[in-house]
Amino acid sequence: MEWALPEPYVLSFTVETEAIDAYGHVNNGEYLRWVERISWAHSEALGLDLARYRELDRAMVVHRHELDYLAPAYAGDELTLATWIVECDGRMRLTRRFQLQRERDGKTLLAARTVFVCTALSSGRPKRLPEKYRRIYGDAVVEGGEG
Repeated sequence: MEWALPEPYVLSFTVETEAIDAYGHVNNGEYLRWVERISWAHSEALGLDLARYRELDRAMVVHRHELDYLAPAYAGDELTLATWIVECDGRMRLTRRFQLQRERDGKTLLAARTVFVCTALSSGRPKRLPEKYRRIYGDAVVEGGEG
């Protein structure tokens, strides 16, 4: 696979028939679910799972999604979704990029970007990133990915 940025965190999967819509291809909502799934998986791999979020009373909540649908996927397609943390401002914001490729031809089907804001679970209000988040997410930032 040829990725837009180096050293992605990746998930590979096969498109299930339940993901297909009336047009015969993957429904656009599925792509968003996949983006959410890999975001959680990557955070967990970095050591920031839901239990840690609850312990620190902080969560990274979606502020903005940008999804560019470049080509359709179909039932049975084997796909690989990549993510990178491209910005962690050390205060409240974290930005991820995503790239979805079809394995048989390497075609990029989706390019996406999500901005997260740190929020207190107890109040739902924006809060500063805890030191642990700044360190872990900050150390995972891929240089050159925000441009």
